[in-house]
Amino acid sequence: MKQKLLLIVGLCFSLSATGQTLTPPMQTPKTLGEEKEPVGAIKGWAPQAPVKLSLPVTKFTLKNGLTVLLHEDHAVPMISYHTWYRVGSRDEYPGVTGAAHMLEHMMFKGAKKYDGKAFDRVIHENGITNNAFTSNDYTGFYENLPSSKLELVMDLEVDRMSSLLLNPADLKSEKEVVAEERRWRVDNNPMGLLRELMMGTLFKVHPYKWPVIGHMTDIAQYDVDKLRYFYNTYYVPNNAVLVIVGDFKTSKVKSMIEDYYGKLPFREVPRRDYAMEKPQTVGRSALLRKDVQNSSYVVAFQGPRIGDPDMYPLDLAANILGNGTSSRLHRKLVYNMQEATSAYAYNYSMKDHGVFAIGVNLKPGLGKERTLGVLFNELYKLRSQKVTDKELEKAKTQLLKDQVDSLKTMDGKARALAVNEIVTGSYESLFSDLEKYQAVTVDDVQRVAAKYTQPGQRSIITLEPKAKKE
Repeated sequence: MKQKLLLIVGLCFSLSATGQTLTPPMQTPKTLGEEKEPVGAIKGWAPQAPVKLSLPVTKFTLKNGLTVLLHEDHAVPMISYHTWYRVGSRDEYPGVTGAAHMLEHMMFKGAKKYDGKAFDRVIHENGITNNAFTSNDYTGFYENLPSSKLELVMDLEVDRMSSLLLNPADLKSEKEVVAEERRWRVDNNPMGLLRELMMGTLFKVHPYKWPVIGHMTDIAQYDVDKLRYFYNTYYVPNNAVLVIVGDFKTSKVKSMIEDYYGKLPFREVPRRDYAMEKPQTVGRSALLRKDVQNSSYVVAFQGPRIGDPDMYPLDLAANILGNGTSSRLHRKLVYNMQEATSAYAYNYSMKDHGVFAIGVNLKPGLGKERTLGVLFNELYKLRSQKVTDKELEKAKTQLLKDQVDSLKTMDGKARALAVNEIVTGSYESLFSDLEKYQAVTVDDVQRVAAKYTQPGQRSIITLEPKAKKE
């Protein structure tokens, strides 16, 4: 799936959920002449029927290069205010991995007008909620606020976009916070360990091999000069997208933005000509032993970048393989064999490359050999046989539902507009993508499976319990 956001404080990962149960789906007796609907499908919905999504959006660019998206929504007197920067772990290098994420933290430590204590105090006293996240390709900040507080938030954001303090004492304490966050999200988290090892196995050249949160040795060595370089280079208006959704008048807010942001200078951003990863032609494997109760593994493949035509059928292939209790792998590995506690699949497309991955969490005491054989067989079937029309219809239905659900709130609309504008270059891909998913055929799914999941293209990443001492 393109970079859909499952937000965790500080970091943004796009892994599919893995919490499955052993209970099979309930079966309802079918009456004579009743046509069977696929599990999870919207009854009567046909994939070929035109389904369109749209939002009235005003887009403009200031003279300093700031891109602005405005969408009025007067349902409640609230506003969702998002400021996203085109900088992530993709822009790092050895010695400063995790710098983008560290800078995200420091953005809450005060600027020239609102120092750290003042920033937090103003946010809390005015009924505003806020947070941020960092990914491989971008860093985002957001506030959800009463509409009467819009000008106040604009003043706060312009202040930290233009004059961040980066106090050494604040950095020293925040490095401990980030180090503890790494222990929690990666070092002591089986899924985090697997993902970090997977990215480092798939990518040998491209900066996607760095962990978003950074290596612990780099976290310990951050200094103000390193972060100041990132701030001065990437936290500039022409490298940012401002999205405001909610209860306001577009003409008035446009004038406010020009008054507040228009005074910020344009600054050249370096060309980002990163080394692209060569196609993988020989299988790889990686093994990590840690103090865990059970084995887990991921079979991963290099995938297409976001917006590539192959992204759409690969998203649907991942859905068919491992999305929910009725998916192929869950039925085989969790319900029938009862050797796995969960099985999942996802296609994660980023700005330069993508990842197509299938993961399995095993029951304690079991090895991966039998389930891995079944997984390989399912991939072979995906390459050699067409999925059924009903499976594809169900996958499209689930994707449509996810898309619609994500746009129910002002915050959800703002996120969707921001991520599409940042990663694809146009918020309008949010709407055109749906038609591209609907156009996918069973032949397309088979074609991309054959193109991206051959044995020589796969990497097997395994996390196993440490051997017990005799």
